Amino acid sequence: MEAHLTVGRVAGLAGVSVRTLHHYDEIGLVRPSARTASGYRAYAAGDVERLRQVLAYRRLGFGLREIADLVDDPATDAVAHLRRLRGLLLDRRDQAAAAVTAIDRELEARAMGMNTTPEEQLKVFGAQLYDVIGSAYPATRRTEPRIAESIWDALGDARTVLNVGAGTGSYEPPDRDVTAVEPSAVMRAQRPAGSAPCVAAAAERLPFEDQSFDAAMAVSTVHHWPDPVAGLREMRRVARRVVVFTYDASSTGWRDRFWLTRDYLPEFGGLLTDWPSLADLARAIDGRAEPVLVPWDCADGFFEAHWRRPEAYLDEQVRRAVSVWTRVGPQAEQRAVDGLRDDLSSGRWAERNRDVVALDAAELGLRLLVT
Repeated sequence: MEAHLTVGRVAGLAGVSVRTLHHYDEIGLVRPSARTASGYRAYAAGDVERLRQVLAYRRLGFGLREIADLVDDPATDAVAHLRRLRGLLLDRRDQAAAAVTAIDRELEARAMGMNTTPEEQLKVFGAQLYDVIGSAYPATRRTEPRIAESIWDALGDARTVLNVGAGTGSYEPPDRDVTAVEPSAVMRAQRPAGSAPCVAAAAERLPFEDQSFDAAMAVSTVHHWPDPVAGLREMRRVARRVVVFTYDASSTGWRDRFWLTRDYLPEFGGLLTDWPSLADLARAIDGRAEPVLVPWDCADGFFEAHWRRPEAYLDEQVRRAVSVWTRVGPQAEQRAVDGLRDDLSSGRWAERNRDVVALDAAELGLRLLVT
């Protein structure tokens, strides 16, 4: 390879326009490290490698802000990016192959005069929720140290830990022997280099022998399981101790304890209509429930995290990493965002929530279940 490639040469090789490369330079995403004698942009090998990463993530559907966070991550080197991209591409290939197979089956059925059911038709392009929202996780979903301390303390002296619904690895204790379980290929592909080994499996069917681990943990994931009680019983089967970070939707007045769901997003309540009671969840692991307060400056961008920073909910990137917004649908989301924006501008939010801004931590229904 030449010492430097001109912007025109790079554009031609990459299949993008020179204007696109200029834009990436202007926003600081990919800045060529040199100029030609005539003053044109020139790309060194390292610049080209970064551009390759940017274009690969872009073509997988990531937004530019998400991509910037990914490629600027100091803990992820070029090899880790390649492994992550490979996993994402393999997952996309598998999804396409499954869709082709389903379409072929429907064509065969129709050729024989048979119609498929609506459920079968929708499954052709159905996706797990984390496959939809997972790409936004690296930008806003991080380990909150104060919550992590509560979780790790609850693990006690456990040396071997199973992390069920592990996602990208947040809250995995660094000083234990951790095995992760995560069904979503998108989430598995985003696990940092050097993180715990991860098994593709569902909580309800853990591929481990009875009492294989000292402890099993699950953080902000139980509400996505098809059968939460069955999944928790499985955790109890494979581990001597179980620690679960979840949400209580059964206490009196739970719908009104968070201003966002009370005043702007009542649809949140509908998401938990069939959700087991906290007592049922605790009973599944023979455990007890402890409240977990959310600090005002919570680093993990889960749904309740910005309770004292309402402007954050106006940020598309913040919302995209939270499953609630995907599940309520775009109309409810837009109405909630518009209403909140208006109230912040007029001062109504501040007037209505003057007691909130005086708190350092809030009780918003988050619970730690511990055996």
